[in-house]
Parts: sequence; C-alpha cells; structure tokens
Amino acid sequence: MNPIFLKNCYYIATFNDAGDELSNHDILIKGNVIDKIAPNIELAPEDAANAEIIDCSDYLIIPGMVNCHHHFYQTLTRNLPGAQDAKLFDWLKYLYPVWARLDPDAVYYSTLLATTELLKTGATCSSDQMYVYPEGFEGDIMEIQFEAASKTGIRFSPTRGSMTLGEKDGGLPPDSVVQTADEVVRDMERVIEKFHDPSPLAMRKIALAPCSPFSVDKTVMVETARVAREYNVILHTHLAETEDENRFCLEKYGKRPLMLMADWSWLGEDVYFAHGIWFSDEELELLQDSRTGICHCPTSNMRLGSGIARVRKMLDMGIRVGLGVDGSASNDTSDMLGEARQALLLQRVQYGSDALSARDVLRMATIGGAELLGFPKIGRIEPGYAADMAIFDMSGLQYAGAQSDPLAAIIFTGYNHGTVHTIVDGEIVVRDGKLTRLDEGGIAENANRIARKLARV
Repeated sequence: MNPIFLKNCYYIATFNDAGDELSNHDILIKGNVIDKIAPNIELAPEDAANAEIIDCSDYLIIPGMVNCHHHFYQTLTRNLPGAQDAKLFDWLKYLYPVWARLDPDAVYYSTLLATTELLKTGATCSSDQMYVYPEGFEGDIMEIQFEAASKTGIRFSPTRGSMTLGEKDGGLPPDSVVQTADEVVRDMERVIEKFHDPSPLAMRKIALAPCSPFSVDKTVMVETARVAREYNVILHTHLAETEDENRFCLEKYGKRPLMLMADWSWLGEDVYFAHGIWFSDEELELLQDSRTGICHCPTSNMRLGSGIARVRKMLDMGIRVGLGVDGSASNDTSDMLGEARQALLLQRVQYGSDALSARDVLRMATIGGAELLGFPKIGRIEPGYAADMAIFDMSGLQYAGAQSDPLAAIIFTGYNHGTVHTIVDGEIVVRDGKLTRLDEGGIAENANRIARKLARV
C-alpha cells in the first residue's frame, strides 16, 4: 500500500498512555501501521513520490473505535411494530420465530449493512455475537460473515455463539434455533482452527460466546470456557441485563448469574460480559478482583427499559469497560459515535452532570474496547499501532461554536455522526463520507428485500 500522509491535522486525540492531544501535527502511515506523528514531517523522497496527501487542517482524528457487542443479523428486523415496546424476554419471544428464517443471504447482507454503518460512524473494529443457528441452515455462518466483512474492510472479531436450551427444555428460544452440546463444541473448535489469527495486527479473530445462562445449559458453558482457554481466545456472554434474568437463574440454579459464572470458570481477564446492569456491590468487587470486563450498551438498555449500568462506579473501581451498540433490533442502529454520546448522557441521568466526561466515553470506545477484544495494537494513535482512524470534519455547521474543545465537540454537539474519512489497516474505507469498496444503495436495497421476506410483509 502507498503511504498516507495526514498533513497539518487540526486536532489529534491519541489516547496514548500520556493522554496526548495534539494540534497542527502530521501523521504518516506506512503499510498498515502508524509510522510517525510530529509537526512538519518531511517525507523521504520515495514516500513523497507515492504518498496520498490529505489536508487535515479542518479535521479531528481519533483512534478507530471498537464495538464490543452486536448482533448483525438484527439489522434486518429493526423497528418491527410487535417488538417496539416490549421488555427483553417478551421481545425475544416475538423475534426468535422471525430469526429462525435466517438464510445465507440474510447473514451476508446483514453483515455488510452492520459493518458499513459502523465504519461510517467511526468504528474500525467490531465483534458480533451470532447465536441463532436455524435448523436446516445451508452454509457456514462464520465463513459467510468473514467474506462480507472482508468486502467492507472492517477489522472483525465475531464470536461463535450458541443456544442449547429450547422451549422443550425450559428455555426461551424455539427448538428450531438451538443446537446440541456436541454440535456446539465441535464447531467452536473448527472455527477457531480455521479463522482465528492471534497476531497483534490481526484482521480476523474468533471469540466464543454462548448467548446467556437462560438459553445455554451448564455443560456447554463449562465446555466453552475449557475450549477458550485451550485455544487462548476471548469469552463473552450476556449477563445481568434484566431482573428477569436474575429470577430465572435463582429459580433454575439457586444462584444469581455472576455466581454461576464463577462456578463455571467464567471469570478472568479473558472474559467480558455484555450489559452488567444488575450487579450488587459484592459482585462488582468480584469483577474487580478477577479483572473481568463489561461491555456497556446504553441505547439498548434504554430501548428495552432494562436499567442503567453503574459504569461510573465500575470505572472508579478499575473494572475494564468497553462500549457496544448491541443488536439493531434493540438499538435500532449501528451508530458508534452516537453510542458514545448515549453512554455519557445516560450516566448523567442517574449519577449527575459530572458522571462521565466526553474523554471517558471515547476512551471506553477505543482503548477499552481494544482491551476487551484482545487487540493489543489498536485503540491508540501511536507509532507502531495499527493505522485505524476515525476522521471528522469540524468545519461545518454542526460543530460551529464548539471549537473551544474539539474532542468533546463530537460528543456534545452535532447531528450527523458520520466520519469524513475512516482508515482501517492503512486503507481508506470511507472517503468523503462514502464507502470506497461497495455501493451503499445496493446494500440498502438488498437489506430491505430480505427484511420484507423475514417479516413476511
């Protein structure tokens, strides 16, 4: 790849260890990494001859954000009237039969749609928890997702999800979307061996993510932890999202969800949970002591009326926290910058006007997410780190009057959360607000076609 030279950047938020924020500096990208950050960089002759030079005198540059929790397939079922006003368990019961109709076409185009929305709103790396495996599905779901993600250019760490407790076993999902324990364990090992890249600058990683304690049996939870440790991959699941979940676990197992996780070897620096709303003080201490992480999903939590996670308390305790947009049937978008804004505002509703700062939420969205997903070389603008960047044009109407603090401006102000450019692995994948690799209209047209088919309207 030719070098990319970001010249005279208006403002750079590095999110390095020192928290440096720089004005009027240049960034030189060579290959897929950041080569140099300094004022008035003089290009070597060979770089000057080949580099793409971008005038960044009006641009704010931050590390590409990292989305730690999503369900891409749900982009095809957002805003369905029957689920608009439901709480989590009723929402799931309504949508599971719709998701049971997923086919390879749906998986492919939902992955295109979700990843392009993320790229256009500043996320350069994403996870995805795919846990619906419809009976009779023809194709390799992980392979389909990796193919689509490679088309958009996002750095991708999907999870091999699972559900094994269908309705006949006292679970919520219909039996047509659950698998046996043997099927799940065999396929977890297969996808890790086939797709996982453990290198620091990997574009592909695999994590393991059973859906939840109320949809997966104990055997699979325990076996998933064993397989993850054997292959050294990340563990993830939903936890403590609703009070209904607490009641379910107490009735079925006699323990609250986090205590089950402790019994099943699901604590540690290689584990993070989505949501984590209903933890007691003692449970927060267990997360702290075990270095277990949390992915905060504020929009989904508000949309479903699930509650408000104690993020300020978690951060004060040193608990690792990242950010996720969650599934697009409970958000109903994949707007990463918008999610950071929601995180700030929701904490302030509960804990006051200084609960979280703009820098707090952007740190969660960058370094915080990179740590949860196990990417040691993303989430910062620093030499030797991946050339993953979200670039925002600060010259327009939406940021007018907000230039006293350019970094906070993208959280507190603005009505369009789109980047002007997004760079992933040293490649410009969004240029002037548009995808460089794919036709946006074609993605939308196909997504609408499949959505109508799924909803049968």
